[in-house]
Amino acid sequence: MLKVQSNTTNSEVNDIKLEQLAYAWPCLNASALWRCRPEDFQVFEELGFEPDGSGEHVLLQIQKRDANTEWIARKLARFAGVPPVDVSFAGLKDRFAVTTQWFSVRLAGKTNPDWDAFADEEARVLQWHLHQRKLKRGSLKANRFTVILRELQGDQAELEQRLQQISEQGVPNYFTEQRFGRDGQNIDMARQMLVDNKRINDRHKRGLYLSAARSLLFNHVLSERVAAGSWNKILPGEDVLLSGSRSHFIAEVVDETIERRLAEWDIHPSGPLVGENDRVIETAVTAMERGYLADYREWCEGLIKARLKSERRSLRSRVMDLQWDFESKGQLLLSFTLDKGCYANGVIRELLDAKTLTKQS
Repeated sequence: MLKVQSNTTNSEVNDIKLEQLAYAWPCLNASALWRCRPEDFQVFEELGFEPDGSGEHVLLQIQKRDANTEWIARKLARFAGVPPVDVSFAGLKDRFAVTTQWFSVRLAGKTNPDWDAFADEEARVLQWHLHQRKLKRGSLKANRFTVILRELQGDQAELEQRLQQISEQGVPNYFTEQRFGRDGQNIDMARQMLVDNKRINDRHKRGLYLSAARSLLFNHVLSERVAAGSWNKILPGEDVLLSGSRSHFIAEVVDETIERRLAEWDIHPSGPLVGENDRVIETAVTAMERGYLADYREWCEGLIKARLKSERRSLRSRVMDLQWDFESKGQLLLSFTLDKGCYANGVIRELLDAKTLTKQS
């Protein structure tokens, strides 16, 4: 559970604690331990494209254990003899886990190192390929997760019924607590920036704080939609997001075509990532969102002043290829795939009440 700085408001406290956000379904009388060891939480990154086979960059698939993504990137830079800026990755991955993810290193005329020699207790190279372009953040298709829950207590039939619901309907697409920094520090710094007008000169930190602020506001809107039972429905006037795209459109009416596309996961209801918006169309849903964010007026104004562009994010996360196995008494093995930007914690919380889910890392 997050500890929040004393100068953070009550509404901010609620919106960074995952267990305080609305649940899609009533919490089951079940509990478990999770992430007792790194192997209990495994992530496999799916790029969604093939390496070029030539170019001044090298794409590296690396498996790391109990290691920070940025720390591995710095070790790669030292090993290849390049500046840290020449090493990139598609996404940050949990430290207390076993993760398989992609990095790129710009060699720019340098000799390609013997990547088999890059191996230690934290990470090893599984494969490498030459590539034309730097690997940018978000340049992946999905993440595959394998999760082990230990000392599980609860009715197996109820748990299986809930897993079936999750498989069919997905889960609310919350940003989870890791987005807000250790003990919610990024939110406290965001408040100082946006409300108290504190100047942050470090560009990287400034970006983290602004991102945390937008995530906080999105979670607040989504929690309200979950409480209202409309997180997985398209309302008249909804800003509808196309699956796998940033494109969106206003659904002035909800007809059979809209309902069919929603059921087929082709489109999604969406919530705001607050920023400048040059296509403001007033609808009942935008008015509703504005009401939800009334207590965050200074935050919204600060994000607009920061010149962030308004975006939309799906209110629901599809849980693909969900499989489960009650391997032995008191242990549950889960595997599933999520689109990029979606969090496994958001799946687990809908199965087990976050207040009874103990993380052992």
